[in-house]
Amino acid sequence: MSNTASSTSVPTSAPAVGGPGLPQVRRLVTEIPGPRSRALAERHRQAVSAAVSTTMPVFAAAAGGGVLVDVDGNSFIDFGCGIAVTTVGNAAPAVVEAVGAQAAAFTHTAYMTTPYEAYVAVAEKLTALTPGDFPKKAMLVNSGAEAVENAVKVARRATGRDAVVVFDHAFHGRTNLTMAMTAKAAPYKTGFGPFAGEIYRAPLSYPYRDGLTGAEAAKRAIERIEAQIGADQVAALVIEPIQGEGGFIVPAPGFLAALLEWCHAHGAVFIADEIQSGVARTGAMFACEHEGVVPDLVTIAKGVAGGLPLSAVVGRADLMDVPQPGGLGGTYGGNPVACAAALAVLDTIESDDLVARARAIETRLLAALTSLKEKDPRVGDVRGRGAMIALELVDPSTGEPDGALAKRIAAQAHANGVILLTCGTWGNVIRLLPPLSISDELLDDGMGVVADAFAACA
Repeated sequence: MSNTASSTSVPTSAPAVGGPGLPQVRRLVTEIPGPRSRALAERHRQAVSAAVSTTMPVFAAAAGGGVLVDVDGNSFIDFGCGIAVTTVGNAAPAVVEAVGAQAAAFTHTAYMTTPYEAYVAVAEKLTALTPGDFPKKAMLVNSGAEAVENAVKVARRATGRDAVVVFDHAFHGRTNLTMAMTAKAAPYKTGFGPFAGEIYRAPLSYPYRDGLTGAEAAKRAIERIEAQIGADQVAALVIEPIQGEGGFIVPAPGFLAALLEWCHAHGAVFIADEIQSGVARTGAMFACEHEGVVPDLVTIAKGVAGGLPLSAVVGRADLMDVPQPGGLGGTYGGNPVACAAALAVLDTIESDDLVARARAIETRLLAALTSLKEKDPRVGDVRGRGAMIALELVDPSTGEPDGALAKRIAAQAHANGVILLTCGTWGNVIRLLPPLSISDELLDDGMGVVADAFAACA
């Protein structure tokens, strides 16, 4: 598919505003990257740590709806969504309005010093939206890793135990504790140890590669836990209902439910890490709902606040109330501007029925990707739910992961106006995370670029 514009002139200025008012088209007007992005890349090289890497070779100037416009005026279809963050669309009007009003009132007091209503309102919303009809409470912090750390703190304090079980291919963050919980060494863990202790890893249900039913995979994991740790030592089991960085792996039906049942039988806390999969992303408000699983604690971040830093731990009130006063919190946790954004995001999801929109996006993406898989044996698997869909690339002669191919296809898509991300333990998974505000026309155009990228990388 050719670019939608043939102009090669360089705009004299970058777009001044973003939001859904941006033209919803893919349009390339310079080479990729353009001259302004190249100049900024040199400034980045001079001023920013080399350890901070970027996926796209361009610098953003505006975004909204389903597009991102760079500093040279090129308009890209956004299949990355800031890594599942701008779920309701970048610079969504309700979010912009709420953020502006709150920033004009006050930007910070520290909730632990002088509390404010927006924090309470977000907690009320999240306790109502998360699965479970039991009494629930919440606490707010800044990042997904912080949410995971605080969930582990709650579980350890409530159970009086130390051991935390995580799973193959998991990603839980970049702090010391969450690096220990994360499975993939490079680039996340290499050279950063020693890590926090009492973290144990169990085998995940990975239907494409292990061929096991959910019950069989759960039995395998539980036998490992009981033999190597001991059921009476486990404070918590932490699992992503659909893995994010690990490759969008959807466990076989029954796997999560069996683990939850085991946790409750042995006094362990079941923590669902919904940081990438939550907040309407998968066609349910939380991915665990697809399996009828009601976690004890849920960690939430990414899509909850429209791009502002906010995360939460939500769960059973009897667990959340166990830590001593002052044991949970943080200076910026539940910042009032971020809380205002979150309330606007949650209202937008409800008013625009974005859960249903995620399901419609799933239907469209799966149809295109299934067709691609039927034609191209390098596509080993297509999987995911809602607007969280992926394809796993392999060497068709051996079935071995092909990370190099995924990297080439992503680069080809970038050069032709589509933001595309890779993931997976072997880097061989291409993931699609469009905003739920994206149009069908942009979805179809973007998938055409992806198909052309496969052909170009033959």
